[in-house]
Amino acid sequence: MASADPAFLQIRNVVKEFNGYKAVDQASVDIAQGEIFALLGPSGCGKSTLLRMLAGFETPTSGSILLGGVDLAGLPPYARPMNMMFQSYALFPHLTVWKNIAFGLERQGQPRDAIAARVQAMLKLVQLEKYAERRPHQLSGGQQQRVALARSLARQPQLLLLDEPLGALDKKLREQTQLELVNIIEQVGVTCVMVTHDQEEAMTMASRLAVMNEGRFLQVGAPGDIYETPTSRFVADFIGNVNLMEGRLAVDEPDHVVIDCADCRHYVGHGITGSLGMAVTVALRPEKIHLARRPPDDAFNSARGQIKEIAYFGSFTVYHLVLASGAPLKVSVANVLRHRDEEYSWGDEVWAHWSRSAHVVLTQ
Repeated sequence: MASADPAFLQIRNVVKEFNGYKAVDQASVDIAQGEIFALLGPSGCGKSTLLRMLAGFETPTSGSILLGGVDLAGLPPYARPMNMMFQSYALFPHLTVWKNIAFGLERQGQPRDAIAARVQAMLKLVQLEKYAERRPHQLSGGQQQRVALARSLARQPQLLLLDEPLGALDKKLREQTQLELVNIIEQVGVTCVMVTHDQEEAMTMASRLAVMNEGRFLQVGAPGDIYETPTSRFVADFIGNVNLMEGRLAVDEPDHVVIDCADCRHYVGHGITGSLGMAVTVALRPEKIHLARRPPDDAFNSARGQIKEIAYFGSFTVYHLVLASGAPLKVSVANVLRHRDEEYSWGDEVWAHWSRSAHVVLTQ
């Protein structure tokens, strides 16, 4: 997690234009020392361009980037106190694991004894000591990834840049490696900025993340904050699964609002900044919805629908409902028991209902 210094890496109003197109548009954020910060967004949103500007491979059109109070403008990549780990790992196929890790240290001209000690420490850190004499093609994908990380950390960079670090791994290995990678980075204490389009990866690894679209930061915060309290339709829809319902503000009180949608009336247990009759969007996560055979006692926060599809994922089941208006509604039910007392099937008429604190009202 972040240390006492709130602004070890400062990105200030950074813009990057390519032939008049702004790939990055007024990006600003402070990243604390020791923090793992993720840039998350769809392809083409500008996250990789921003990472390349940090590394020195691209020059900002305007704005500034400071690391430890030092402006990085004009510093070539090799002079910056940082290392970048690429998705392809970029390991030298003809060199052993030991030689791959030592490569950057040898280029610096460090003494042999110092190089040997540092390489041995890195091999121990990533738990690859017995693979020191193997070549990359003799390793699994996860082991290659750890060699690339060890090589990136060997020169003790102030900042570690990760470009889709686990993109080349299969799903199960990727999930396992995420936690290994975080543990190694935290042991070293290096500040890390990573780029990914995989929301689960960002949520698992990062202490904070920025959701990007069209070159801009739409929301910056802890993973839980962004998931539970998105500030826009794009963020709500991009992070996890969500039901988005269009409606209008029917009651506007300081401690609650009522929103009329096509299939239900939402009672939201807090106030919003708005005006009566304004168009809003209600965001409701599938796992916060419950199913029942009968209508609930509360006249609010429920809708009747028919089950059209059922998707079983092992730990949970997703029911795809069609409401009276024809709108879809996804409901996620945890499979905490091997056999539930209430089983639902295709074509069943059911009631979906949720609490007064389950949803988020979006005005943009």
